[in-house]
Amino acid sequence: MSAHSFPPNLLRLGLTGGIGSGKSTVADFLKQRGAALIDADAISRAVTAAKGAAIEAIGATFGASFITEDDALDREAMRNLVFSDPSAKHKLEAIVHPLISNEIQRQTQQAIANEQRVIVYDVPLLVESGKRWRAQLDRVLLIDCQVQTQVARVMNRSGLSEATVRQIIQAQAPRTTKLCAADWVIYNDGISFEDLRSKVLYLPI
Repeated sequence: MSAHSFPPNLLRLGLTGGIGSGKSTVADFLKQRGAALIDADAISRAVTAAKGAAIEAIGATFGASFITEDDALDREAMRNLVFSDPSAKHKLEAIVHPLISNEIQRQTQQAIANEQRVIVYDVPLLVESGKRWRAQLDRVLLIDCQVQTQVARVMNRSGLSEATVRQIIQAQAPRTTKLCAADWVIYNDGISFEDLRSKVLYLPI
């Protein structure tokens, strides 16, 4: 979408943070403030869910063993493959990313039509995407916390082993890289739910 397509008073806010940072909670708070939320991860899950738009191409590229009985992506099998074979990640992204981009553009146009003043793009791998995402945003908000806090939170909610969680974290950009890429940072470590809500309420949006 070209720059002149956006209303002059629209804020395009990129929201990111490592797994277990509390990003999804902050996204909910931003919605409560009236922002339109476009969740790239939810869109990704939708196109790889049962009979999703990416399933046929994934089956053709990777084989039937990566598709479940109900015609969805076998996430565990794909996660194991991507960790062991970096080229698989690029093949998967080549299938999924164009579909995600199209849906993000559709939702963006819908938000503009609804005269939304703030659009929040919830993108877990925003920093990892390099300039591709940053060029489309006015501000980037990072939800940050210590790695050990991430590990504890994810293990508690998902049942994954510590080794698996650390492997996921190591596949993401380091904290220092994320901090350098952010315009605004909320440090979500050792604070209460209400304190986190207050930090979101005081954002200048």
